Amino acid sequence: MGKLFKITVALVLSISTITFANDTYSSKGYTDRMKEYLISADEAIKLIGKKNVVFVSGDSYDTYELVGHINGSALMYAHGLHETDITGDFKCSPLLMCIDTAEKKISSKGISNDTMVIAYDDYKGPNATGVWLFFKHYGHDNVKILNGGMAAIMALDKNQIQYDKYKDEVRNFSKSIKDAQKAGDNKKAEALEKKVEELTKLMKDLEPKLIVQKGKKEPKHTPATYKIDESKIKWDLVASKEDVLKAVEDIKKNGDKSKYVIIDSRRMGEVMGEVKLDNVARGGHIPGSTIVEWTNISDSQNKLSFKKLEEMQKVFDKYGITKDKTIYPYCHVGAGRSTEFQVALKMLGYENVKTYTGSWDEWGNDQNLPISR
Repeated sequence: MGKLFKITVALVLSISTITFANDTYSSKGYTDRMKEYLISADEAIKLIGKKNVVFVSGDSYDTYELVGHINGSALMYAHGLHETDITGDFKCSPLLMCIDTAEKKISSKGISNDTMVIAYDDYKGPNATGVWLFFKHYGHDNVKILNGGMAAIMALDKNQIQYDKYKDEVRNFSKSIKDAQKAGDNKKAEALEKKVEELTKLMKDLEPKLIVQKGKKEPKHTPATYKIDESKIKWDLVASKEDVLKAVEDIKKNGDKSKYVIIDSRRMGEVMGEVKLDNVARGGHIPGSTIVEWTNISDSQNKLSFKKLEEMQKVFDKYGITKDKTIYPYCHVGAGRSTEFQVALKMLGYENVKTYTGSWDEWGNDQNLPISR
């Protein structure tokens, strides 16, 4: 194979990869309903660094620093966005935080009432949707979920694409160096080592230019002033344990004819009570729950936060989750896997969807509430 042919093939493959990424992570095919909740990577990437736009990572502290984050973004770990004590007592249920605490938290991230908030995570969706609910239920309407999160941004970042290409070349050369050393061809090994050094330097030069940064702590944000207008709080997005208990009783009485659906979005080990997280006293699930793990609606194949609308609708049809029901999704902390379902259902036109913000963290610790295993 000639050198010119190899270069041509590599160029074609590179262009094909970029074209695929642009198509996958564009807003092409987004319905108006989807655009109410989601922002595509090709739209979001234009807003990075813009005035009055703050990207907020809903991932964990370790993920933010070690796996990566969008440069300059704020960190608001979704699992830490509720105000509760060790016994699972929620001070201002069903709000995730009391108003004064939430105002301080949001203000500290440089976010004001007129800021556009773009919530993101690695790509899967739960942590970004947890941030979405946090802002939305306090009445902050200008909040979007970055569909595909960091993975989508990285796929469109030209510097990242070049960086990854160098990285692959270093990996291949490193293997060739070992083969040359085993064969006793030290001259070839030395030549390859020199190429690795050159590529490593090129990678080092590109690192500060990458949109997604690794190994860095959250930057200091200039504090802003954020005020929550109690008249604008969206109570129709959140549910209390009293709401869910009423649904449990109705489901027990009426079965499939109940006007309620409770969705348990956790993995089976948690549902069955075999796995207990944090300080929750009891394992199990809320009686009458419909068990649908959140991975059924997140698109791991394409690294997108949500599958296509028609694919998600098939999931809900399979489990008999219809639009005439009042739906209470829950997970462990009420700001993550459950909110993934809330947004998915909302995009599909389900109107009565309220995340049980206390979720198992509250329910499992309340000895007066019924559980199933």
